[in-house]
Amino acid sequence: MKRPLDLRHVKSLALRDLIELANLQDFDRVVEQVRNVRGCTRPVNLVGHTATLDAATRTVVRSYSTADEPTGRLLTACGNRRVSRCPACSRVYAADTYHLIKAGLSGGKTVDQSVRAHPRVFVTLTAPSFGPVHNRPTTSSGKVLDCRCGQRHAEGDPALGTPLTPATYDYTGAVLWNAHAGALWARFTIYLRRELAAQLGITQKALKAALRISFAKVAEYQKRGLVHFHAVIRLDGPDGHTTPPPPWATLDALDRAALQAARRARVTVESDAVGERVIAWGDRIDVREIKGLGDGELTDQKVAAYVAKYATKSAEGSGTVDRTLVCRPCGGRGYTCGPDGFRDLCADCDGTGQAEPLRDLQVQQHVRQMIRTAWALGHLPEFAHLKLWKWAHMLGFRGHFSTKSRAYSTTLTALRDVRRAWRTAQAEAARTHAGHPAPDENTTLVTESAWAYLSSGYRPGEELLAAQVRHDRTHHERLKKEGDLHP
Repeated sequence: MKRPLDLRHVKSLALRDLIELANLQDFDRVVEQVRNVRGCTRPVNLVGHTATLDAATRTVVRSYSTADEPTGRLLTACGNRRVSRCPACSRVYAADTYHLIKAGLSGGKTVDQSVRAHPRVFVTLTAPSFGPVHNRPTTSSGKVLDCRCGQRHAEGDPALGTPLTPATYDYTGAVLWNAHAGALWARFTIYLRRELAAQLGITQKALKAALRISFAKVAEYQKRGLVHFHAVIRLDGPDGHTTPPPPWATLDALDRAALQAARRARVTVESDAVGERVIAWGDRIDVREIKGLGDGELTDQKVAAYVAKYATKSAEGSGTVDRTLVCRPCGGRGYTCGPDGFRDLCADCDGTGQAEPLRDLQVQQHVRQMIRTAWALGHLPEFAHLKLWKWAHMLGFRGHFSTKSRAYSTTLTALRDVRRAWRTAQAEAARTHAGHPAPDENTTLVTESAWAYLSSGYRPGEELLAAQVRHDRTHHERLKKEGDLHP
């Protein structure tokens, strides 16, 4: 009988746990699980079993149970797209987004390569000004000029994006603009079709029958805490990317239509508390042609890489927090309903509805004021449907960071399915190589499984293994980028 380890002399809890793991019967499997999730920051722990059976004979072809694992559970990647939460999973998300965007520009992934010849533009739509802010102006040659405050800010100066005069800054307008940015984008797509029909001299019904507008967009936070959109817009035939657009649907027409649509798009917000507000794009509207491979500055690869980069970022780039500020027991309302149906003051937040006091947030005053404004507006009756208190940590922005039209290219789900099928094929090949018989191709297989969530995160010893995995992957990527890694 194996004597239990006496590790009382080991001060580090993580090291003590790692020694215990190393003394398990199958420590290699522990390492394999950590490597399989690519060093995910906070993996999901599952318990359960699955079995694949012959539908006719009910014979078990293969089976798996977490009871056979050395730690008694299975680690699966969290899948969080935010780089601030999980760099490992965000890299996978960014890679999928890159292939999705590039497929819509160059073909591949079920998209015909003829899309390279379709009219395509890269559009940048920004927010208007809500007051002067500290910035870092430069000349056309790249020389840094003085800000309006009279100083020349460094590139990482925390003052960048903050108001010159906070007392006169329109925080209400800024938060409402973030909250309606998604609706403004939807309005832009409507006007884009109208303007394109006008540019081509046909009716909207004729336009719809002759061509289709496909797009993919991503939202990016500016230093001042406002979102702006980068979008790839492409003209296709009536059946999408499989058919070319008519010859008269030119790049110039798409260019002019995008500019006019951005200038005309409006969303009107009415409120007794803050008055009528008109939500519109700012003056900085940029529409640029996307050229072919190596044909110009804005190529397919550069656009896809740019969009993928910002698909994994969130509002924390503007200095805010990457977590919700809503008190979970009361859902941000500040009260809970007891058995008698009456509203009782929430004991967890003392009626504030906040998981943590806003005054204690380790953020700049400008960001804190944006959060306060979003929280206050969210509790006005006319803005109740926006649930701004729920999105206060996002400075009011409620939309998706990356979206696309249905016919633009493949989907993230399809890319994940392909990756899952490849892994299954690899596992079957490994089973066959190990001498296990392969199932008959004519056999109908059914899968029975039962899974339950156990917890999230690693054991202390596994965290050390995950840190090593992350270090190895980062080192590998750096060598690959620097060209020192040979195939």
